[in-house]
Amino acid sequence: MAKTEKSFPRNFTGCLTCVQVLNIMVLLGFMLNYALRVNLTIAIVEMIYDVKDNATALIVNATHDTLNVTQHPEHIQQTRYHWDTKQKNHLLGCFFWGYVLTELPGGRLAEIIGARRVFGYSTLLASLLTLFTPAAASLGFGWVVAVRVVLGFMLGATWPAILPMASKWIPPMDRSKFMSNMMASSLGAAITMPICGFLIAHFGWESAFYFTGIIGVMWSVAWFAMVYDSPAQHPRISETERNYLMKALPQENNTKGHMPVPWRSMLLSAPVWAIIITHGASVFGYFTVVNQLPTYIESILHYTIKHNGLLSSLPYLGKYLCALASSVLADHLRRSGRLSTTTARKVFTGFAVGLPGVMMLILTFYGEDRVWSIAIFTAALTINGAVTAGYLGNGLDIAPNFSGTIFGMANTLSSFGGWLSTFMVGELTKEHNTADQWMIVFYILSATYILGALCFVCFGSGERQPWSSPPVAPKQEEEPLHEEKA
Repeated sequence: MAKTEKSFPRNFTGCLTCVQVLNIMVLLGFMLNYALRVNLTIAIVEMIYDVKDNATALIVNATHDTLNVTQHPEHIQQTRYHWDTKQKNHLLGCFFWGYVLTELPGGRLAEIIGARRVFGYSTLLASLLTLFTPAAASLGFGWVVAVRVVLGFMLGATWPAILPMASKWIPPMDRSKFMSNMMASSLGAAITMPICGFLIAHFGWESAFYFTGIIGVMWSVAWFAMVYDSPAQHPRISETERNYLMKALPQENNTKGHMPVPWRSMLLSAPVWAIIITHGASVFGYFTVVNQLPTYIESILHYTIKHNGLLSSLPYLGKYLCALASSVLADHLRRSGRLSTTTARKVFTGFAVGLPGVMMLILTFYGEDRVWSIAIFTAALTINGAVTAGYLGNGLDIAPNFSGTIFGMANTLSSFGGWLSTFMVGELTKEHNTADQWMIVFYILSATYILGALCFVCFGSGERQPWSSPPVAPKQEEEPLHEEKA
């Protein structure tokens, strides 16, 4: 593999192959993907006026639900809103209303028209909506909810769209490493949280949306300039790289037209449901932490906004590093023959999903301790990054022609889990936002994680399923026989 890559002549970038450019753009794309969604989780702490905050000096001027506040010591005048805890969680959760609608269509659409357009245009429109968020908030609570719903609608198509692109560009034994680019979403959150915390402290909460929106527009322009759906379509790829990829991916690249989805076989497949259920359980836990960690740090651990952004970022940084390390290890073990694909997927899934369940159980005993709680949150999300070597890219193993559809089905269920997690926390803490109520949340997360891990270990597979390959036409076998008789 290494010798083949060294033989590639330099392409339009001067030093990178097209596969390397694709990896970089996908990595940056998923970093941006989470930057566009988690900006609200840190900004909302300052968007809402807390009447219990005695450290805030006030210049009150406005309507029945809006305040202009000058905050010491930075002396930043910014608008705040009288939204209660239920409205706050409603705003955090409404993203998933739109998100759930485009998961399955996004995956299938990418299989038909290509991931370049689906991923690129979805991210571009989401970036423009992010720029509009402060204006929407000033128009009223309903407007900002609507913006978040449409934002979710756009970003919902991005995740399943990238798997069909992987089937065209990435050889099977390198796919775990490629899937780790999706976990760059955690890296994006790790970087976005402290940056937004700094921007909010010095320029107001609106700056968090303007910063991430502008970066998103810039990335979208670069994506359409440098990324194409397949090696055959890329206008600047070298012949050496194109020929290598076409040989390494013969089935995926030589499939003509678009196979109809074998829905009956797919829906009756235990390995497919193992992916769907495990993904739903894992993401339910992940989204609960993503959306609620800043609030928990502020209300239970009592950290300031500057520390909040930094501490909230630690689990995301750890998750990406673990995703990268585990995916490289998994590909090495599979390539060397030490582990079969099935065994590798099960081992890494059990580790990545089961162990965080145990750690959430431990958190019920140490949740009020500032040091231990942050350490456990960080460790749990770090370990969860190993899903890139587990179930996350498993659809490419069992059915590369329908990997987008399978991931879309899995992410649809997990999107309901994302909304359910915010609803759950909102209902449990709306009357009494105490450590005891949060312990209930941690018990639920523990059970969900462990059940998801057991499901994949029992029913998961790394073998290509027979229904995933195009049928062989009988006429193609008979024609040579007629010619021989003639």
